[in-house]
Amino acid sequence: MKILVTGSAGFIGFHLAKKLLERGDEVVGLDNINDYYDVNLKYARLDELGIDARYCEQNDTLGHCEQSAAILSSRYPKYKFIKLDLADTQNIYRLFEEEKFDAVCNLAAQAGVRYSIENPHAYIQSNVVGFMNILEACRHNGVKNLAYASSSSVYGLNKSQPFKTSDHTDHPISLYAATKKSNEMMAHTYSHLYGISTTGLRFFTVYGEWGRPDMAPMLFADAILHDRSIKVFNHGDMSRDFTYIGDIVDGVIKVIDNPAKPSDAFDANTPNPSISSCAYKIYNIGNNSPVQLLDFIKTLENSLGLEAKKNFMDMQAGDVASTYADVRGLIDDFGYKPDTSLDVGVEKFVKWYREFYANK
Repeated sequence: MKILVTGSAGFIGFHLAKKLLERGDEVVGLDNINDYYDVNLKYARLDELGIDARYCEQNDTLGHCEQSAAILSSRYPKYKFIKLDLADTQNIYRLFEEEKFDAVCNLAAQAGVRYSIENPHAYIQSNVVGFMNILEACRHNGVKNLAYASSSSVYGLNKSQPFKTSDHTDHPISLYAATKKSNEMMAHTYSHLYGISTTGLRFFTVYGEWGRPDMAPMLFADAILHDRSIKVFNHGDMSRDFTYIGDIVDGVIKVIDNPAKPSDAFDANTPNPSISSCAYKIYNIGNNSPVQLLDFIKTLENSLGLEAKKNFMDMQAGDVASTYADVRGLIDDFGYKPDTSLDVGVEKFVKWYREFYANK
């Protein structure tokens, strides 16, 4: 298949592109490489896949590295990367017209619950306008297979756990969550009107090698190794469905390989929001086994061989005390079940972290 992976310089997008390339797919990666977090990490992920985007930009004398120009991989013959923003309507449309994708996996988004309080407009441009461009480009270029990133944040004020895709998600508590909810509704509309198979993945806390530095595992590891205190919110009374990146990517690929179909179980009188009479589906993708935050910190301490200095704090605005994914949809449909234990996953993360940041 020829697959567009947006957000390919990001955490999940990088791992997904790598796995797809290793199995022989043709992949076009897209990312705007914004500075929400350290761009050097994004460039390093690209370097790992043979994309020398930073060198190209710094040494461009012939105009070959302008926005939307493709950079070919030196490591994977079937991989090329394009620096492009989802909100760039004209160039997104041109990309789809030129490449003729078999499938699209849209992982690009402005991430972060807390940052959405500080800079809400960035979320509308990337997560709403950008997603609209993806839908329209699919519509006008015959792309019938779209998988996209939603988020566990859509569950908002819902206290019933584990979170089920059959739950209604009408009470978000951050703009980030609201934009992800809007993506799901927009996708359903395009599935209904234009026959595009759309599958939304509500990601639960993902960790592992090449992770995002604004998320707890990276923040904690950095602080512990540099003898700084870590912030433990809600005084430690929190739990997360920590899911190892390898397990996440396996689930994403199963969804790409199996586009959504209309559901015979859909009842318009009592509608289940995760299925439809059109080719639309929502899945939770997580570990199905929440871990107490203090237990995660203890596992990280054991792997690092150091004890964390803990600064216990109140809950942050826009955050939730617990996330817990019911992943029966993926289990029933694809036999999917994450099998990487916390000890093993954290050990892999720590090994990468020490090596990557050894001289930084």
